[in-house]
Amino acid sequence: MVETRRRRRPISREEALARQEKKRRRKEREELSRELARGPIDLPFCLLVLMLMGVGLVMLLSASFPSAYYDNDDPIKYFRQQGVFAIAGVAAMLFIGKINYQRFRGAAKPLLYLSIVLLVLVIIPGNPIALTRNHATRWLGIRNTSFQFQPSEVAKMAVVLYFSDTISKKKDKMNTTRYGVAPYLLILGVLSLLMMLEPHLSGTVLILSAGAVLMLVGGINLTWVAAAVAGAGGIAFLMFSGVIKYGQSRLAMWQNPWLDPRGDGYQLVQSLLSIGSGGLWGVGLGRSMQKFLYLPEEHNDFIFAIVCEELGLIGATIIMLLFAALILRGYWIALHARDRFGSLLVVGVTTLIAMQTFLNIGVVTGLLPTTGISLPFFSYGGTALMIQLAEMGIVLSVSRQMKPTKAG
Repeated sequence: MVETRRRRRPISREEALARQEKKRRRKEREELSRELARGPIDLPFCLLVLMLMGVGLVMLLSASFPSAYYDNDDPIKYFRQQGVFAIAGVAAMLFIGKINYQRFRGAAKPLLYLSIVLLVLVIIPGNPIALTRNHATRWLGIRNTSFQFQPSEVAKMAVVLYFSDTISKKKDKMNTTRYGVAPYLLILGVLSLLMMLEPHLSGTVLILSAGAVLMLVGGINLTWVAAAVAGAGGIAFLMFSGVIKYGQSRLAMWQNPWLDPRGDGYQLVQSLLSIGSGGLWGVGLGRSMQKFLYLPEEHNDFIFAIVCEELGLIGATIIMLLFAALILRGYWIALHARDRFGSLLVVGVTTLIAMQTFLNIGVVTGLLPTTGISLPFFSYGGTALMIQLAEMGIVLSVSRQMKPTKAG
């Protein structure tokens, strides 16, 4: 017996006209978006990125040549490798800046799945491509090569893309628990759990911060914001009171690193000595003493201490002002973005840079407990630099379609 197909209900003339009108409007929006994508990039933002990257490369050369010489008999090895990634990163930034940012929607979900897979690979016991440093397994790559990266960098961008894409489509639903809170808390919970198993506290803080800011900007109920602040305050209280044992030695050394200046407090003590040695004007570019194997991670997480020593308070302040200008310009672009998706994208990327800069400088100066986090555009790490520049390309892509302004 041949099964007959069920005939579709014939559409009315009004429905056909409505469909045609919907197609026409969608086509017009696509054409307008393509036309706007040919606009100029935001030049002030681009110049700030290039300035910070240029200064960062100079400071990396100055900070890294002693350890590069002692470790590799090649004083410019780290600088040369970083320079190659910087050139590739600038090319990626300019290329991504020319892409219509609406196309990034399609990459949101695949990138999120990829980041979860990569984070799982990191914590698999005995995985030969999982690399361990300083008692933490945060990297994937090939040993003794420059091909090494932290999956957390991919996860950060995945959160920004996925949250921006889905939040931009929900609008009024964001103030509900079912659509505006629950799915995003689940994603942040999974990623945070995987990263804390490495462990990677600073990366977890960055992802949670970016996700929380995007949810807040997206329009979640402020009750959830108050609950999150209260929860964070409660955890901090339990850690300081000793109920939570994780990180107790780190907290003790943060409060007084001179309790163990040759042990757990050594890095922060040397960092503070480096900052204090710089004074107002610094000892001069290239003349730091602390970088000669006194200060650990002097060309990576603690490069800002060398900046303070060589350029002094004046030079360090100028660099912090450049970061502040970049962050403020990023949020300005978000305010003038063409649509909700573009605005959320820029808010997410800018928040990542802002939080990472604040955390790194806070750790180096003793304002925050010591944790492994790099300074954007300055710290050694080629793949991290490329990803940061690619993120800047996304901001430039959104800036091409900004609403016209009278001044700015």
